Amino acid sequence: MLKKFLGEVVVLVAGKPAEAVADILDAKKHVNEFIIAKKLGITINQTRNILYRLSNQGLVSSIRKKDKKKGWYTYFWKLEVAKALRFLKEALDKRIDQINHQIKSREIKQFYVCELCKIELNEENALLHDFTCNECGSILSLKDNAKVLKELKKSLAKMERERNLVEEEIRKEVEKLEKKRARELKKEEKEKAKKKAEAAAKRKEARKKAAKTAKKKPAKSVKKKAVKKAPSKKTKRESFRKLISKKLKKK
Repeated sequence: MLKKFLGEVVVLVAGKPAEAVADILDAKKHVNEFIIAKKLGITINQTRNILYRLSNQGLVSSIRKKDKKKGWYTYFWKLEVAKALRFLKEALDKRIDQINHQIKSREIKQFYVCELCKIELNEENALLHDFTCNECGSILSLKDNAKVLKELKKSLAKMERERNLVEEEIRKEVEKLEKKRARELKKEEKEKAKKKAEAAAKRKEARKKAAKTAKKKPAKSVKKKAVKKAPSKKTKRESFRKLISKKLKKK
């Protein structure tokens, strides 16, 4: 059912010839655009044209990788399933609104038809043309709305069933994405905790090494510098007397 819905989305955006793209693109991994072109049996430019149309609506995502030998970039594409399903739901909503509008119009208005030309006119336009066909001049007949209403209501019921199925697929896809995101967050938290533990272990090891190094190195003894005492006044006088007495003796 999911593949059918995705095919409908591709047809709505890129046309019937592009329907097979939904079967080729993967929702989990990116696919080489040259592989897509080969499987579709069309040129790479035609393939890119389809993919760009889908990309403009946000229905596919891409990454690019550079060929180390040739030097050019190759694009890899992935289908965004949840966005594609929401796009389809919006298209169904619009179609359902249109059918409801037609049903209401048929229930309160009268329509006239030319049996030869199969041209249908509402009552106002039929009156303007004097209830004659503008193409062939035949008298217009009153349209039996019962058959039209039956077909419209049948189409409405079918569209509503399809919309319900699409909503169910959206719910499933959202659950998948939420679980995937939860796993990624858990993995990120685990990586952070691991890095934090490793950093703490490194700091602890560094402190241990620093402590061991401090124990091995002997403490340096600080030698006190001898402070020379300044001679007192008494000592100065005695030295002066001795000097005088030596000079006198020499004389």
